[in-house]
Amino acid sequence: MKLLLLLFATLCAVWSSAFAAEKTNVILIMADDVGWEAFGSYGAEDYETPNIDRMAAQGVRFEHCYSTPICTTSRVMIMTGKYNFRNYTHFGYLSPDEKTFGHLMQDAGYKTALAGKWQLNGLYNSIEGHDDNSRPVQAGFDEYSLWQLTQQKQGGGERFWSPMIEQNGKVMTQEDNANLYGPDLFCDFLCDFMERNQDEPFFLYYPMVLVHDPFVPTPDTIGDAPRDQKANKQKKGTLKENFQAMVNYMDKIVGRLMEKTEELGVAENTLIIFTADNGTHKNITSGWNGQQITGGKGGMDDMGTHVPLVAYQKGKTPPGTVLPDLVDFTDLYPTLAGAAGIELGEDDPKDGVSFLPQLRGEKGTPREWALCHYQPYWNKQPGQWARNAEFKLYRDGRFFHIGDDLKEENNLSGRIDNEAVLDVHDALQKLLDSAPPAPEDEIVGREATDRPVHPEWPRLK
Repeated sequence: MKLLLLLFATLCAVWSSAFAAEKTNVILIMADDVGWEAFGSYGAEDYETPNIDRMAAQGVRFEHCYSTPICTTSRVMIMTGKYNFRNYTHFGYLSPDEKTFGHLMQDAGYKTALAGKWQLNGLYNSIEGHDDNSRPVQAGFDEYSLWQLTQQKQGGGERFWSPMIEQNGKVMTQEDNANLYGPDLFCDFLCDFMERNQDEPFFLYYPMVLVHDPFVPTPDTIGDAPRDQKANKQKKGTLKENFQAMVNYMDKIVGRLMEKTEELGVAENTLIIFTADNGTHKNITSGWNGQQITGGKGGMDDMGTHVPLVAYQKGKTPPGTVLPDLVDFTDLYPTLAGAAGIELGEDDPKDGVSFLPQLRGEKGTPREWALCHYQPYWNKQPGQWARNAEFKLYRDGRFFHIGDDLKEENNLSGRIDNEAVLDVHDALQKLLDSAPPAPEDEIVGREATDRPVHPEWPRLK
């Protein structure tokens, strides 16, 4: 009997190992408030991003990835694979009824972990359940380590030096984390999770707290200065200097995660994807490809919505591939499903297009357009646009050739004299005509009473 039990245990271990081997681990990293212009592989002149640039050199870099202009709209979009017109209702809120990519991966047998910035409990509007610290678990994550889960900044302190963090149901106070740096704590948590789950398939979602303001020194630049929040307030005259240091440190964190997969011997079975939630803060101007780019966070132009997208899997992604293919944030959900070998079902979103084939060196079926439906309910100008890689059409009729007019200074509406360009305009207009109504021009904030959504709207074509 003991021999049979031993044999059964051995077979279970073999089956478990085989199950893990056939499923690709995924690490999805999303930086906070940093556009494409801040990365060396995209043409940045002011920052040092050797690890992300190495990912690009050994993997795939997309030239045209688009988010929404601010954090929560992008977070809801990327986690649920849906355009905002379907399910976005409040800044700082994700409905617990939504299926996320955490559920997707968890249901497929993955160990799932989440670390960094949450901001999805509904704190700003005190929505029912905003004080529920189990929301990340309800969203499909086995473990979590998060800033701004059940407490806003005012109650829980800042995210960098001596942060208050909620981790797996436990509050780690500012005193507990005295003189420690939040981004390091989140990275430590994820590295530990990988180590504990290296023999099973894992999915890590890391919505970073870097490089959002306040712009303060990092462990590499703080020197002998005090390492508490009070001593590290944002100071005029140091914004760009500290922002540069924060971008560099963000890259360092990415490098640590890459190194951990090598250390554990799982690099060849781990797909690492790096992107960002929206454009750079408007107080930051950066050198890029010989010109000056001012951050556009909150706005709908390229400076607010054009973000990096780099993917790397050792020995699997074709090295040094640069693609002009369009990607928007609905596409991450089906791409993760493909990496995990999951066939999407009726309860999964239909808006996105998987770019996994391109990560395997295949042509794939890239989308022909990207859409931004933007009503943040956060004192920002709402709107709607559709675009391809070169041209962009707003619902209000403005039409730009972004390839030659990055800052959208030359409106072509009503004066198109090129038949091919007119065809592009008409195709984008047809797409917008098939989309739900664009938000009204009026800026509305958190007190808005009318919050229309269209969950059953047909897939746009």
